[in-house]
Amino acid sequence: MIDITHKSNTFRKATASAVVQVGSNQTITAIINKTVPKGDVFEMAKTAGLFAVKRTSDMIPDCHPMPIEYTKISYEIFDLEIHITVEVATIYKTGVEVEAMHGASVVALTLYDMLKPIDKNIEIKHIKLLSKKGGKSDYQNNIGVTLKAAVIVCSDSISAGKKEDKAGKAIIEKLEKMMFSNTQYLVIPDHIATIQEKVKSHCAAGINLLIITGGTGLSPTDVTPEAIKPLIEKEIPGITEAIRDYGQQRMPYAMLSRSVCGIIGNTVVLALPGSTRGASESMDAVFPALLHIFKMMGGGNH
Repeated sequence: MIDITHKSNTFRKATASAVVQVGSNQTITAIINKTVPKGDVFEMAKTAGLFAVKRTSDMIPDCHPMPIEYTKISYEIFDLEIHITVEVATIYKTGVEVEAMHGASVVALTLYDMLKPIDKNIEIKHIKLLSKKGGKSDYQNNIGVTLKAAVIVCSDSISAGKKEDKAGKAIIEKLEKMMFSNTQYLVIPDHIATIQEKVKSHCAAGINLLIITGGTGLSPTDVTPEAIKPLIEKEIPGITEAIRDYGQQRMPYAMLSRSVCGIIGNTVVLALPGSTRGASESMDAVFPALLHIFKMMGGGNH
């Protein structure tokens, strides 16, 4: 069990509720006195709810298996209504809203199943999410400032008009969902001198986050790491490790990427793969946790 007041980059918590309405005071009395023929209703339903939270991914197709660190199930009785509250917490990369609601729904269904022999007027009135913590909005609100970003696409073929850029636009779309607005956008060829010139000018202009997509592979024209590394003042290897680990779980060739991340002046510079999928998954791997850098550095532009 974890301390649910703990805060970390991967802490997630959600609280959901359900309401079951019974048909008579006699049913409430039987629950309280534990005289329901099928047994102790609250304890049985609590056990079912605990199983449901842990096995949500077995029931809901798009839910990922995850470690559940904490679950609390509680009841309150108001007249003929039984209010169920389910709190769930985890230290993981995705939230637990569905787990909490799944737990609440199974608790409610268990109450229904155990009480229906003595009460034909039971009704499950609603199941809803009450609160959640640890999602993307938490990271955004913690910074409380406006951040400026720029995206540079490094590609000979795109700069020559032979191909359409999709990776850079996918990155911008993800940035717009966070704290960034009016992101600058530029397409340049795979030339070390050109890349270095544009990186230096963007950093000097006070850009908080500069993302370069393309040129991180192993072909002769892939020179983005060679251009950026000499300029970096503080490397952040953990970010690129996270990107490769995240990608490796989805595509075996991710280990061949040469992503780079570091700080130049007051600018965080991040070089990502040039494929649309590679760039998009790299963003998913490190955002919104990467935003914490700007809090450590003293924020952005107020």
